[in-house]
Amino acid sequence: MAIILVTGGAGFIGSHACLRLLETGNEIISLDSYVNSSKNVFKAINKICELKGINHELIKIYECDILDKKSVEDIFQNSINNNKEIQGVIHFAGLKSVKESEANPHKYWEVNFGGTLNLLKVMKNFNCRKLVFSSSATIYGETNKFPIAEDSQIKPINPYGKTKAAVEQLLLDIYNSEPNKWSITNLRYFNPVGSHHSGLIGEDPKGVPNNLFPIICKVANGEIEKLEIYGCDWPTIDGTGIRDYIHIEDLVEGHKKALELMFSEKKTSYRCINLGCGHGVSVLEMVKTFEKANNCRIKKVFEPRREGDVAKTYADISLAKKILGWKPKRSLYDVCKDGWKWAKTNPNGY
Repeated sequence: MAIILVTGGAGFIGSHACLRLLETGNEIISLDSYVNSSKNVFKAINKICELKGINHELIKIYECDILDKKSVEDIFQNSINNNKEIQGVIHFAGLKSVKESEANPHKYWEVNFGGTLNLLKVMKNFNCRKLVFSSSATIYGETNKFPIAEDSQIKPINPYGKTKAAVEQLLLDIYNSEPNKWSITNLRYFNPVGSHHSGLIGEDPKGVPNNLFPIICKVANGEIEKLEIYGCDWPTIDGTGIRDYIHIEDLVEGHKKALELMFSEKKTSYRCINLGCGHGVSVLEMVKTFEKANNCRIKKVFEPRREGDVAKTYADISLAKKILGWKPKRSLYDVCKDGWKWAKTNPNGY
């Protein structure tokens, strides 16, 4: 097992990744600024570990902004001083709202690109050269070819997607500069949803959520009056937009597999791999499945299409199956059941 630094370890995906890595015997160092997350998530992680008989002391927690290069250096140095040298990094830390990125592009470039650059400099200085990067399907932009494979055109249409694409290019340049030293995997997610099946950790968006599933949960909870569906005339099976939704536990299993492959290989590597469920789900299909799974009704209203939206997008996951030996195991019904279990018992988040 390995000692892994998880940046953004308190976030939605990061917290689930920390838990999954703990379950498989790894030691975790979490770095998070808590700008879009809560320290309380670690209390929930500890509780799950106690229930499963896992040593939760194998996780060390730091409050740190990735833009603060000196603090990141201190974390690496402290690890060495404690005979716990960091062997690999999963990099989640960053900003992720498409809408906010359009209003504040400078902020997104500073954090997502600048923060990653800081991390990479520190990793190189401490001879830590195994990295799994949290990328995004937004780098593909608009396409008429489905499912979307990793060799699809990289042409993001918003600042958030552009920062992810730029980081991938940076990582490729760094790999090419020292191809015998670096192992890098870019995992391009589609739409992570749901929560841990225990209902003890889940998605806790700050402010008004922008994504479909958290909004459905807030409608079910009575926090939001109705679900606004943007467009009922898309060229899809029911007129609503189609996306690829992947259960959060399946997603973090993909990260575990990517790390395991890096540590087991005798040679270095650079890869880009999609993680999704591999098929499209319409907005109405998601709503109907949620209603069925949780015996409730979601009030909804149709609104005009939003500028920048596309009719459908879903992943080709054949590469993940081939290279990582990974495939999603959980259904849309599981997504709705597990996600609602978290939301109804934690209406105020952590």
